[in-house]
Amino acid sequence: MIETASIDNVIPYADVVKCAARIGVEIRHIKLSHDLPDQTVAAINRLLLEHKVIFFRNQVHLDDAEQERFALRFGKLVPPVLGPAEGTMAILDLDSARGGIRADSWHIDMSCTHAYPKISLLRGVVIPAVGGDTVWSNTAAAYLDLPPPLQRLADDLWAVHSSAYDFAVTVHPSEADNEGYNEFVTKTRFETEHPVVRVHPETGERTLVLGSYVTRFVDIPKSDGHRLFDLFESHITAPENTVRWNWKQGDVAIWDNRATMHYAVKDYGDQHRIVRRVIIDGEVPISVDGRRSVARQAYQAAAGRPMETAATR
Repeated sequence: MIETASIDNVIPYADVVKCAARIGVEIRHIKLSHDLPDQTVAAINRLLLEHKVIFFRNQVHLDDAEQERFALRFGKLVPPVLGPAEGTMAILDLDSARGGIRADSWHIDMSCTHAYPKISLLRGVVIPAVGGDTVWSNTAAAYLDLPPPLQRLADDLWAVHSSAYDFAVTVHPSEADNEGYNEFVTKTRFETEHPVVRVHPETGERTLVLGSYVTRFVDIPKSDGHRLFDLFESHITAPENTVRWNWKQGDVAIWDNRATMHYAVKDYGDQHRIVRRVIIDGEVPISVDGRRSVARQAYQAAAGRPMETAATR
């Protein structure tokens, strides 16, 4: 359990450096590990809720095991749907040499699932000499930017998020990318109705829930849905709401997956890039009128059995 702590008394104010006006801070002079004091972990969590994404340089001491142990300080780890990296509990190994599910589209990690992750933690292992940045957006700030009539419209909308989204249209996949995506679609079936606006369970903020897993809006014709999607996404991805991080080996990024979307820029050609991610179990989203997200389909073939749905949760 993370205890409440005064940030100023635990992490010096001068060590918390803003990266952009609306999102992102770098915390300096800290060594991440599973045995950090509770007060330090609490301070990191409070900064995360305020700034949505936190960056740490020079964490080259972390290996897979220590990354997992540190992540456990924030909650229960969720293994990748196709299985964790060898020798780990919950590490997703994202290796550009092997292809897989590409992240060069705006998305919320695993928003196709019923209770999608609350926190993601990413570690840079092999970083290209040039390129390979990641961009995050603040979806709470984006909601506040909407004119009141559009806020009211968004409050009423629900969207279907699916693991079977149109991958080929979203990005420009290589053959290896297509193989990874086809394995993902073959072995998993996730489809969930989420409110387009969820109430953040810790801050009470209203955040927009969209991204590339969205396949359609509920009770909205497809053509109108495309226009609505582009309209709301344009507010989320407005430069004023974003921060871009230039990775170095050993960097760690932690973000609030309930209040951000992100985009991994694939501009590094044939250079090698390896990052390793863990995600923390989240809550079922709740709309502004108190309704909970609805799992329409949840099946993982690798597990050989249906997973949780709205009827079983």
